[in-house]
Amino acid sequence: MARLTVHTVETAPEAAKPRVEAALKNNGFLPNLIGVLANSPEALAFYQEVGKLNAATSLSAGEVEVVQIIAAKTNECGFCVAGHTKLATLKKLLSENAVAASRAVDPAAFDDAKLSALAAFTVAVMANKGAVSDADLQAFFRCGLQPAAGGRSGVGRGAGHFVQLHQQSGQNRNQPRIERFRLKGRHDRPSEKFSDGLKALQKYIVIVKAIAW
Repeated sequence: MARLTVHTVETAPEAAKPRVEAALKNNGFLPNLIGVLANSPEALAFYQEVGKLNAATSLSAGEVEVVQIIAAKTNECGFCVAGHTKLATLKKLLSENAVAASRAVDPAAFDDAKLSALAAFTVAVMANKGAVSDADLQAFFRCGLQPAAGGRSGVGRGAGHFVQLHQQSGQNRNQPRIERFRLKGRHDRPSEKFSDGLKALQKYIVIVKAIAW
């Protein structure tokens, strides 16, 4: 059971209603995450506006999902892994190989060199809090990825930290629509480890500053 109210269009605060209605229209259903974020209209606005920035980048929609799935798995957010797996699968953004390699956080398992490089760079940025080595960065560039893509992957992971913070603090659970995409076993980090929103946002800033020079 969620610890925070999972709002519907009818129960959402007035300031959040237009964004909740838009999410319902765009998805065909209302994700629980949107319902939780609606408790704070400002948080919901932040999430949706950063999402627009994520979409306007040099990375393809499939490449974006590689970053998102790896970030979610690394941060132990099973709900987020399931949601992004569903999106990548149903919209055919990634091959079965790429989905499996992303969920396993295994850059070497990709059969596409560019996606492998993106996955390796994502892992390196998260492991080193943005302080990637020159070798990591050059490997990223050699596969045709551009500097702007590096900055975008930082934005995506920063947004992911923000989403996972709210997901875990609310102890939000999977919805039936995405349950079959959930990883087996426990992959939701205890919520107390995500209790400090300021730290999550600070990590986002560190990542973006470190790679978007």
